Amino acid sequence: MVKRIIVIDIVGLESKHISEQTTPNIFKISQTGETRELETVFPAVTCTVQSSLLSGSYPDVHGIISNGLYDRQHYTVTFWEQSSNLVQADRIWDIIKMKQNDSKTAVLFWQNTMYSNSDIVLTPRPLHMEDKMIMWCYSKPPGFYEKLSNKIGKFDLTWYWGPLVSKRSSEWIEMATEYVLENEKPNFLFTYIPHLDYSFQRNGTSYKDLKNDLIFVDELVGKLVKKVTSLGMLEETQFIIFSEYGFTDVNSDIPLNSIFRENDLVAVREIEGIEYLDLEYSNAFAMVDHQVAHIYVKEGYTNQVTKILEGIRGIDMILDNNLKQQFRINHQRSGDMIAISNKDKWFSYYWWLDQIKAPSFSRRVDIHRKPGYDPVELFFDPSTKSIPLNGKLVKGSHGRLPVKGQTSNPVFVSNIKNIGTENDNDLSIVTIGKYLKSLIA
Repeated sequence: MVKRIIVIDIVGLESKHISEQTTPNIFKISQTGETRELETVFPAVTCTVQSSLLSGSYPDVHGIISNGLYDRQHYTVTFWEQSSNLVQADRIWDIIKMKQNDSKTAVLFWQNTMYSNSDIVLTPRPLHMEDKMIMWCYSKPPGFYEKLSNKIGKFDLTWYWGPLVSKRSSEWIEMATEYVLENEKPNFLFTYIPHLDYSFQRNGTSYKDLKNDLIFVDELVGKLVKKVTSLGMLEETQFIIFSEYGFTDVNSDIPLNSIFRENDLVAVREIEGIEYLDLEYSNAFAMVDHQVAHIYVKEGYTNQVTKILEGIRGIDMILDNNLKQQFRINHQRSGDMIAISNKDKWFSYYWWLDQIKAPSFSRRVDIHRKPGYDPVELFFDPSTKSIPLNGKLVKGSHGRLPVKGQTSNPVFVSNIKNIGTENDNDLSIVTIGKYLKSLIA
């Protein structure tokens, strides 16, 4: 009888990566259960996918339409907001509380989990002081991170994002997961192994060290299985390993806001020689996220924006209201139209026409002030000692829905074959969420 579910999010993992030789621990799990291609949601980006799995619903219901959000009232774009309250659908821990079920939940390093109903929460939350940044993690209950860090050491955010990202972030999260298993024994545990994500963005889908990276993430899975075994919980535990999305190789970016600016749609304010995006007076602008761009358009400019988008090489599709409904992304937070790039392109947030006038934060790791996700933050220019402004450095991206036979699907692995039906060609992220909810009496 299954009493515990351990969900391991290994970003970028695909079925072709799994073999008895390279990933023996993951392979062994699949041999007692199943491995299937996984149908993700649109857009295939972290916050959207995770909210879809945890709620068993699509973005048109839960409202997490990308890794970023545009506030139309305050004319601000924010990325990686962590509040649980942004998710507009009940997630598994909410259902547990409503049904007064005594199951214990734990979630480590998933997005939009601060202040949630989960019993155990751990997520990065650095404190920005006047003279420094304090590396810290929000935890629930309060003090849990401090107790944990006394045992395994503090978490360093530079391992997790930026040009210094390393395997140490995944190693630390795995050790934290072991600590939670041993000391809290949750019934539902959600954890995260991010390392492949960084490597694919930097190097593309078939880089020379891929095999070593796969061996590394498999060893982390093996450690978790070993811990569960040592605690005597193996027979009552279902492992679910999944990836949020697969990657495609890219060769260049599309700077939509620069193009809109050239067409007098994006407005800027020049302050002390630096140009800042002016969303109040912009007639259209793009909040970009990998291969997807939410485009917010003022009344009367839709036709002009559509014509411009149709003339840009590298854009594959433009979603109007009808297509937004079809893609299950028709939410009030979504752009008035949504652009999807070709599989070999991605959208950068750049709006300046002269790099000299780019704001200082554009050359720093600054995930909150940029009106778009910036994978170039994974690179470093030693000559300027800063983040370069060169979108061609990025070699892998995601966000589009996979196309059968052309791009790769993410993967689902479990030691028990009991999700979906035998007639399902592809298991979906939403189906997993519905399955998890169904386990709550």
